[in-house]
Amino acid sequence: MQDISFQVEAGSVFIVMGPSGCGKSTLLRHLIGLQKPASGTYRLLGKEYWSLPPDEQTRLMRRVGILYQRCGLWSSMTIAQNIALPLQQYTTLPQKEIDALCEYKLALVGLAGCGDYYPSELSGGMQKRAGLARAMALDPEILFFDEPSSGLDPVSANRLDELMLQLQQSLNSTLVVVTHDLDSIFAIGSNAIYLDPVTKSIAAQGKPLDLLRHTDNPALREFLSRGGHRNHAQ
Repeated sequence: MQDISFQVEAGSVFIVMGPSGCGKSTLLRHLIGLQKPASGTYRLLGKEYWSLPPDEQTRLMRRVGILYQRCGLWSSMTIAQNIALPLQQYTTLPQKEIDALCEYKLALVGLAGCGDYYPSELSGGMQKRAGLARAMALDPEILFFDEPSSGLDPVSANRLDELMLQLQQSLNSTLVVVTHDLDSIFAIGSNAIYLDPVTKSIAAQGKPLDLLRHTDNPALREFLSRGGHRNHAQ
């Protein structure tokens, strides 16, 4: 990847989009601190991340939540135990308060009363919501999403989109969503970058609908005009 430069506005839903092989996953690894860029700088929540000592990097990452493509839930733990884990590791809260917070987070994602279930006992859509509850455990200021609609049927994917918007608006969080799913891009995106699969760089940036209507980039137009999705351009 090269010549990547962008800024995410606080309180927005920022989309990183592009076809397979364009570098979305690599960029996400940079954004969540798993991979250091070969050059350039990365500022997270106002701080230059890679210039910080490791302990400060860790503290900064506690202000961030991540919903992985495959949810990242521990299969041997109940949903409540999954959500409780970061609270137990990074806070000094008593277990009673942690239990109450777990129930609250589950209620926020529509899974009240499901804390005693194991991940394998939940549907794909419910697993995504449980993963989101775990990502919100420490009340992050930024939530990163890796292909959140992957593996979901259209109804579950739409519900997840709606939930993400509700949480963003009610909690005033910033959402960074890596996806190639058109329904999600048009339904929730307030700003976006398009990564070109050939140059591995940003080929366009702006509101998804504006990009669709006004782009002169044939690859981007083809990407945003694929069939089988709701018509948001009218």
